[in-house]
Amino acid sequence: MRPGADSAVTHSGKALILAYDHGLEHGPVDFEDVPASADPETVFDVATHDAVTGFGVQKGLAEAYYPSYENDVTLLAKVNGTSNMWMGEPDSAVNWSVESAADLGAEAIGFTFYGGSNNEVEMAEEFRDAQEAARDRDMGVVMWSYPRGQGLKDDTGGSTIAYASRLGFELGADITKVKYPGSADAMQWACDVAGDTKVVMSGGSKTSDREFLETVETAMSAGASGLAVGRNVFQRENPTELLDALEQVIFEDETADEALGVMSSAESHATTSD
Repeated sequence: MRPGADSAVTHSGKALILAYDHGLEHGPVDFEDVPASADPETVFDVATHDAVTGFGVQKGLAEAYYPSYENDVTLLAKVNGTSNMWMGEPDSAVNWSVESAADLGAEAIGFTFYGGSNNEVEMAEEFRDAQEAARDRDMGVVMWSYPRGQGLKDDTGGSTIAYASRLGFELGADITKVKYPGSADAMQWACDVAGDTKVVMSGGSKTSDREFLETVETAMSAGASGLAVGRNVFQRENPTELLDALEQVIFEDETADEALGVMSSAESHATTSD
């Protein structure tokens, strides 16, 4: 990692990255609960929230929509990704060159790395090329560090997630996105072994407001530098309310209970206004 390179997608050293690469990685199933979320313009609008430090999308969406939002959204170019229809050993196709992403206006790149996969060596070499191209253009580098593979028995265990965060540090990421390992102690160890690379928690599948905010609070207290989240935001009918609450937990060091109070106040105000 390079000191200061993460500043493009952080505020005061903390990150709230909104990821929207799910249409490629998971397919339209992720949009079924909130059909409006299938429209990229809807989620680009959400990404204009003041708390969002970077918006991670694939090339096609960025080319089509980012020019209309370039003054309001920080573009994080997700340069690799593979559909859920792929049935082989975990791998991720490089779909977007760093040069093209920079030309469009991206300030950082995102790269998925499957440590433990039989394709790890190839992916590490692809990450090297992308990371060095980003360095040449003063762009930040965010690694989606997801241990996966036929030989891996526990991809969210504490030791595995600590290894995932260390891989990001060793390979040159400025920010490493990892799964929550299940406890504050395990999260702290994952952050401790990552050196100066910032560690952010992956949002994962949608959960209740309280459960999600409490997990984020625990991760932040354990040393995480923020969150990279998709479904837990855009699968909600009112994603702005949750972003308001996340802003309190991540940037204002508020508790989940205090953040839930912000959400309740907003809902009450909206009901009164109606």
